[in-house]
Amino acid sequence: MAKPSVPSKYTDPTAGPLITPRFVLALLLVVLGIAWIVYYYLAVRVDPSVVPAPEAGGPAFMADLGRWNYTIGFGLVMLGLAISAHPSTPLGRGRGVVVGMLGCFIVGLIWICTYYVVSDDPSAVPVMNDLGQYNLVVGIGLMAVGFTFATRWE
Repeated sequence: MAKPSVPSKYTDPTAGPLITPRFVLALLLVVLGIAWIVYYYLAVRVDPSVVPAPEAGGPAFMADLGRWNYTIGFGLVMLGLAISAHPSTPLGRGRGVVVGMLGCFIVGLIWICTYYVVSDDPSAVPVMNDLGQYNLVVGIGLMAVGFTFATRWE
């Protein structure tokens, strides 16, 4: 005789569970990407405005990667967002798709607009000051992730 399943408080009876392995993976990738960028920016990179230039922090492999750290960090964030567009996650179904899609579009647009506003002196905005023209890639990449959500919109 089969045991009846007890509904959990984390289960939506019409859409499915809120916390799934895919959602946890997506969340971990986004958090890891943000942490990678923050750690590199604050602890590892050499600040070009300091004279004489201090030595790069550790670990040494991060210092050797240089700007590639931003590619790794933003890549992890965007991969996590793209994974969260799957219907088994809360952002991949129902209103979550619209929230994810518009969120990515708006954040990408704000990123590009902010870069254009501060492009004369980007030293005032952390991370943007190191990326230069690659800020456009970040903004367009976020908008591209928004299109992954748009493919799920019904």
